[in-house]
Amino acid sequence: MGKIVVTEFISLDSVVEAPGGEDFKYPNWSFEFDRGPDGEQFKTDEALASAALLLGRATYEGFASAWPQYEGELADKYNGMPKYVVSGTLTDPEWRNTTVLSGELTEEVTRLRQDVDGEISVPGSIRLVQSLLAHDLVDEIRLMWFPVILGHGRKLWADTPDKTAWALTESKTYGDGILVTTHQRTR
Repeated sequence: MGKIVVTEFISLDSVVEAPGGEDFKYPNWSFEFDRGPDGEQFKTDEALASAALLLGRATYEGFASAWPQYEGELADKYNGMPKYVVSGTLTDPEWRNTTVLSGELTEEVTRLRQDVDGEISVPGSIRLVQSLLAHDLVDEIRLMWFPVILGHGRKLWADTPDKTAWALTESKTYGDGILVTTHQRTR
């Protein structure tokens, strides 16, 4: 059975918008900080441990335009692994091993959990993550907290229908004071 794992770069004021690009007042803000070799290895290990990617359309388009041009272990993983895109507008994805999920979110993700064995990584994809959280479909959240307050931008947290409980299962600091926290949904 699959496990939905959200992974985000996040500022101290909970902004997750454009950490590595896009049209934003502070593009690439996460790259202003050195994660150090251990922080880089954490992100690589996280990606390599994933069985599949679950993405929103905008994040998918960014990944699909970047990763096919790269080579190496991480690129091979991203380019070869199954990718699932939640979208009502994308109809003909070009990135290899991509499936579009256009049905009702809860049904699609429940089926995906049954079909995929292992971690289903959800990087970025702000609107999708907010919907997954609202429908209580997330098993684990990994946050890489960068020591910056951006002052504005899209934030991770949105209103949810009800309270949920999470346990902090790991925390570690890397590089320039970048804190990684892992939280698991308690049942």
